[in-house]
Amino acid sequence: MKKALILVDIQNDFMPTGSLPVAQGDEVVPVANRMQRYFELVVATQDWHPPDHGSFASNHDGRKPGEMSKLGGLPQVLWPDHCVQGSPGAEFHRDLDRTRVARVFHKGVDADIDSYSGFFDNGHRRSTGLGEYLREQGVTDVFILGLATDYCVKYSALDALKLGFTTHVIEDGCRGVELNPGDVQAALDEMRAAGVQITTSAAV
Repeated sequence: MKKALILVDIQNDFMPTGSLPVAQGDEVVPVANRMQRYFELVVATQDWHPPDHGSFASNHDGRKPGEMSKLGGLPQVLWPDHCVQGSPGAEFHRDLDRTRVARVFHKGVDADIDSYSGFFDNGHRRSTGLGEYLREQGVTDVFILGLATDYCVKYSALDALKLGFTTHVIEDGCRGVELNPGDVQAALDEMRAAGVQITTSAAV
């Protein structure tokens, strides 16, 4: 058994002061730093959008963040501009320890489709290379933490499971967007029902 830790989107724009704020998002940073020592392989995902990304409400006349639209033929939440390639908001939180991060995988790079999962775009049309890389490294078990529980963590965990990895989500290392009340709990329930093991940093 070989375990990998996946740090999901621990970026400035998802922090409480960012353009797409996740409440208490900064609280995942110390958990991420503490957990890295328990894994021989650590990787990270980074939301990395072009400025004209179709998920940005600003690229749709008269539309507001939080409204639903269509992108790439799929239902799409419209978001504030966030994690634009090369911007300060796209950078990792300054306190995140990156010395043990072996590889960073960019997602959301195609303007015509969003990518919540660290493994694929939302239509599963293109891989980020993360799954292939983990397989090459002989990984069997993945542990996921980061932002946000109800979007990028959830979809990354469900894809990891579908790819055959034994998948764990470290709940106290995640925070959610909670666009609608109950979204985080619903995401945890959905992951658990699919076969994801919900755990805590203390249990790892």
